[in-house]
Amino acid sequence: MLRILGRASSINVRKVLWACAELDIAFEREDWGTGFRSTESAEFLALNPCAMVPVIQDGDFTLWESNTIIRYLAANFQGLHLYPAEPQARARVDQWIDWQASELNRSWSYPFMSLVRQSPDYQDSTALAAGIKQWSKNMEILDRQLEKTGAYVSGEQFSLADIPIGLSVNRWFETPLEHPHLPAVNAYYERLSQRPGFLLHGRNGTP
Repeated sequence: MLRILGRASSINVRKVLWACAELDIAFEREDWGTGFRSTESAEFLALNPCAMVPVIQDGDFTLWESNTIIRYLAANFQGLHLYPAEPQARARVDQWIDWQASELNRSWSYPFMSLVRQSPDYQDSTALAAGIKQWSKNMEILDRQLEKTGAYVSGEQFSLADIPIGLSVNRWFETPLEHPHLPAVNAYYERLSQRPGFLLHGRNGTP
């Protein structure tokens, strides 16, 4: 039985939960992180020195870093339909997974902390406006890609890349800001909402 450590409200934990739903992987999840058991404890740090969720344990194998985890799950649990073995097809999937982590994720940081978490440390109006502008620019990049594929982020078929990207789109719509009209993103959001795993772990009211 796969063991998942991390609170279910964490966007990075939800990547793993959604991947498990797509791959029909049975798991047990334990609450760790904000509001639950501390990731700064010696027990948790022995599993992940970065003190971040999620962590998985598959037998005696321990792994952290959410995008690495979902790649591992697809590779180890017959997920070639999500993460193809052919090098160019896999590279297209990896490209968008990495873009989400390096560009899209970074751009929402300030607006999310300001508008959703309402942190007093993130209330500078100039920084907020700059963050929203960059986030919107990245969502426009995504909209153009989805307009080109007509379906999912790396092509015509749902892939592993749609898990982090789909959760990012959910966060976009759940953050109270003025959203530019992005018809391909809107259609993509509704397309993802036909997947039970996304309704459970993505479009579930949690930003």
